[in-house]
Amino acid sequence: MEVIQIVAFALIAAFLAMVLREHKPIYAVMIAIAAGIIIFLRVIAYLTTVLDYLLELTLQANISLVYLNTLLKIVGIAYIAEFGAQICRDANEGVIAAKVEFAGKILILMMAMPLLLAVLETILKFVP
Repeated sequence: MEVIQIVAFALIAAFLAMVLREHKPIYAVMIAIAAGIIIFLRVIAYLTTVLDYLLELTLQANISLVYLNTLLKIVGIAYIAEFGAQICRDANEGVIAAKVEFAGKILILMMAMPLLLAVLETILKFVP
């Protein structure tokens, strides 16, 4: 099972980072970043499969691809902001991590505005 391999790899990386954190903290952060990238690369094939399914569902439902693209950008921003914040926390920079999360939330809000407006317009069409 793939998840067992990923978890085993993550535990090994975490152990190495924990051991190195006492002597060379910068190497511990580098191990955490590298482990995150390797795990992401390991599951990227599954991500493309999910994207293909979403595209197919969007086309079957006759929904504009603009909405799907916006939704995918929002999900991407959320994941990238979370990954960056966790890396900052690994480096004991909780204040910077909070700022990264805040910036991600603002960017998500900006990206979601067209979707919110479309939903409101649809609701207003049904209200007399």
